[in-house]
Amino acid sequence: MTSSNLDFIPILLQLVFVTVFVFFVIGLSHYVGPKRHSKNKDVNFECGIKQYGNARIPFSVKYFLVAILFVLFDVEVIFLYPWAVNFRDFGFDGLWKMVMFMGLLLVGFFYVLKKGALEWD
Repeated sequence: MTSSNLDFIPILLQLVFVTVFVFFVIGLSHYVGPKRHSKNKDVNFECGIKQYGNARIPFSVKYFLVAILFVLFDVEVIFLYPWAVNFRDFGFDGLWKMVMFMGLLLVGFFYVLKKGALEWD
């Protein structure tokens, strides 16, 4: 083993330890946890409210669409922060690449606005 391979041994040991610990805790909770079965507890979707209707009805996905778009445009900040910290080191080439990146994000944002994905009904 070379020196660079030996650097990964602590990470590998931590990964093995975490995996064993997770399976141990899940197994322990399965065997030690309470096992009280009843007619009401074994019913699907038991939450204290009587079931009615079909669960497979169509519903608006606007909330999920807005959440996904928020995450997508929030990733922009992840790329902007390191660029802003190292702005002087990147020079004009780094500025140009960031302008292209922001331009593509703005094109995507205006596309989303044009499609009406952020309008609430």
